[in-house]
Amino acid sequence: MPINLAKGQKVDLTKGNPGLKNIMVGLGWDVNAFDSGDSFDLDAAAFLIDAAGKCPTDKEFVFYGNLTHSSGAVNHMGDNLTGDGEGDDEQIQIDLSKVPANIEKIAFTVTIYEAEARHQNFGQVSNAFIRLVDESNGTELIRYDLGEDFSIETAVVVGELYRNNGEWKFNAIGSGFQGGLAALCGHYGIQVA
Repeated sequence: MPINLAKGQKVDLTKGNPGLKNIMVGLGWDVNAFDSGDSFDLDAAAFLIDAAGKCPTDKEFVFYGNLTHSSGAVNHMGDNLTGDGEGDDEQIQIDLSKVPANIEKIAFTVTIYEAEARHQNFGQVSNAFIRLVDESNGTELIRYDLGEDFSIETAVVVGELYRNNGEWKFNAIGSGFQGGLAALCGHYGIQVA
């Protein structure tokens, strides 16, 4: 049975699952009934962060425009343009054995594509979640349901994997940002055009 986390809760991943190597991170959401006239396109991304709390280069930002990290440690399974259907809307595969030594955290985020132009925000999104699955056996290890805490935010840091004394842990973050993807990139030290 998966561990259901609350905001701010941290849990060991590898300590209780020795040999855990390949993780599928699934992110999902639903759009509320209210219609802004434009379709919602939410995008999951992963930021690979060093000890300074930043991405060392633009290559440590894995998203729909850069699907695979050069190390092979992070692989985005592709952009879902509608979010229709049950289950995960976007998935990111993690190979813990390939995460470069200088990377201390992998932050998972969701942003709304062209949110300002489309007058959209996370107040119009419900049932958002992140889940971590052991790919070797399909077991869901962790699930974090974000709840309905957002209103005008256009980007959310959902959670992060992080190293601690040689083990990997997961932190349920659930922090909202205004300014969409550009704000998140700035937060993690990535220059956006």
